[in-house]
Amino acid sequence: METNRQKKIGGVLQKDLVDILQGEIRKNNISNLVISVSKVAVTSDLSVANVHLSIFPQDKAAETLAAIKTNTPLIKHDLAQRVKLQLRKVPNLIFRIDDSLDYIEKIDNALAGKENPIHNRELLDKRKKS
Repeated sequence: METNRQKKIGGVLQKDLVDILQGEIRKNNISNLVISVSKVAVTSDLSVANVHLSIFPQDKAAETLAAIKTNTPLIKHDLAQRVKLQLRKVPNLIFRIDDSLDYIEKIDNALAGKENPIHNRELLDKRKKS
């Protein structure tokens, strides 16, 4: 259960991380790439922040995430400069790909009947006998 403090810090970090990442994309003249920070979850001791990123297009997601992970100290430094009046110590950042949109699309396809397991039995996992 997230406390109000964790939610507030997560919101502040999310807003500033969006500005930092989008600013780097603009500064480096990278076209056809969108990075969205979908959620920032802060641990109860405020030492670690799990940052969930949505990267479009999906085929560039792995290499973009690797580039972001290598530049994590620089991103943390920029973030510290922005939130130095709100936070005494900036949490360690752990970047992850947010796959919730893929999960939602899979559910929508199943509900729309495109991947209906009643009509196509191959979609069902084979039952394992224990």
